[in-house]
Amino acid sequence: MMLFPQLPLYAIAIICGILSFLVTRLSMPRIIRKLEKADIVGKDLHKSWKPIVAEMGGFGILFGFIIGIFSGICMHDILTFPLCIVLIVILLVGIIGIADDLLVLSSKEKLFLLFLAGIPLIWAAPPNVGIVYLICIPIAISIGSNLTNMLAGLNGIESGLGIIALTSLTISCIILGKYDVTIISMSMLGALIAFLYFNKYPAKIFPGDTGTLIIGATIVSIAFIGRVKLIALIVLLPNIIDAALKFYSAGVMERQQFKPTQVDENGNLVRPEVGFKSLIRLVLRKPIPEKQAVKIIWAIGIVCGLIGIIVAIVMPGVLQNQTLANFMQIKEFFYQLG
Repeated sequence: MMLFPQLPLYAIAIICGILSFLVTRLSMPRIIRKLEKADIVGKDLHKSWKPIVAEMGGFGILFGFIIGIFSGICMHDILTFPLCIVLIVILLVGIIGIADDLLVLSSKEKLFLLFLAGIPLIWAAPPNVGIVYLICIPIAISIGSNLTNMLAGLNGIESGLGIIALTSLTISCIILGKYDVTIISMSMLGALIAFLYFNKYPAKIFPGDTGTLIIGATIVSIAFIGRVKLIALIVLLPNIIDAALKFYSAGVMERQQFKPTQVDENGNLVRPEVGFKSLIRLVLRKPIPEKQAVKIIWAIGIVCGLIGIIVAIVMPGVLQNQTLANFMQIKEFFYQLG
């Protein structure tokens, strides 16, 4: 039964975002204490004094997101099915993140498990699509989750980029009139904003794979359910560039093979003379403080987010142009493959 039938979708999305923010904000101090007590901690290698920081803060993000989505289901039961599908996918991805944080999965194991976690999203696909399109959905969940997991390691970088990407997606969906998927984006956005307070420099907690994987999975879920795949691809460009640099320079590497960014006597970050390339190391052409490096990466994310919003603004005009509309029909062929 719909509890608030008079509320428009955008109002429900705002309420979901506020509730997820409050749940994460209020639960994080206790989660931090519990993780420290359980000795689920790690060294912050990017500071000269190497502080011990709680890990697996993704628990708090996950709790907030769950409450946000459940609230959306209660307030607008017409959307129960797609919201439940997304919730199942994010919970499965979160469980894989927990397993990776505790057991350290190999890259192949993680990719395969994330592929399996993305299979339920197939049931939210548009009707009458081909098998190739359906297979691409769990593949995209696996790749997207790993993308947001790879560009990580500095205080606030993952949660900050997640906030920027989801803000851009939310605005884009509002522009395009896709208010239903804003419930998903706002639920994750509220939780990430609350989490950033504890994750920003100097971090009191790290998200761990529990947190970083679900950010990418949420973005991909919004991309397919809201049919905003191009915009999602644009807002993920910083992560895509980072992954491309790493793969080009070192191929597929396990995290144990990574040589961390170094810290000089002044507390500035210094990239190693040898090793893989990454977006962070591209920024570190000269030694700079960690906070400055994170702000530069965020700025890149903001530029990509703004481009995504511009694409959303011009997209209706593009579709009205007959020549471009004919070109866009290529995607319909892709939908029907298989």
